Amino acid sequence: MIRNVKIAPSVLSADFSKMGEEIKRVENAGAEFIHLDVMDGVFVPNITFGIKMVADIRKVTNLIFDCHLMIVKPEKYIEQFVKAGADYITVHYEECKENLENVLKQIKSYGVKCGLVINPDTPVEKVENCIPLCDMVTVMSVFPGFGGQKFIPEVLGKCKKIREIIDAKGLDIELEIDGGINSTTAKLAIDAGCSVLVAGSAVFGASDIEKAVKDIRGNK
Repeated sequence: MIRNVKIAPSVLSADFSKMGEEIKRVENAGAEFIHLDVMDGVFVPNITFGIKMVADIRKVTNLIFDCHLMIVKPEKYIEQFVKAGADYITVHYEECKENLENVLKQIKSYGVKCGLVINPDTPVEKVENCIPLCDMVTVMSVFPGFGGQKFIPEVLGKCKKIREIIDAKGLDIELEIDGGINSTTAKLAIDAGCSVLVAGSAVFGASDIEKAVKDIRGNK
């Protein structure tokens, strides 16, 4: 079991009309990361926000920025997201395919941390060779595009497999899970070896955000 679990609230579920306040609420609640879902309406069937939103949120917090690029040709925008304040930039295997290794190296070349993301129906074998290049590997536990979806438990086997690879090679890599995370599914994810939990509506939709963060982390 992973003991040092970090919480990454997804601002996709925040109230955009008072984003600064929302960020401070999760920061005060003890979250370590801010998860920034960048969607272009092409790679996924939804449009969220872009570089300016990341830069504006950067002004109000020092939390770790986990920029999840659900966009076509992410390599075209890496430098801009770095300048906007990203700490981690993660990209999808399903978009990058054979170019994934090059994109990961490109991200690292800017001095920020890189990561790969796989959708629920992508086998771990497709990305196994690229795992050692990463600072983070993200397993989607919903199909990307919209918040508030139901957790897909079948992905837990992938999490366990990736955790085994990370541990067997002695790698210092965060294993993140994204989608449908709440206090119940979080325990399953932690038991499967995940160290970073992305939670949207379970955090921003809670009446007591501090309690929600503790419950997701497994602290009573």
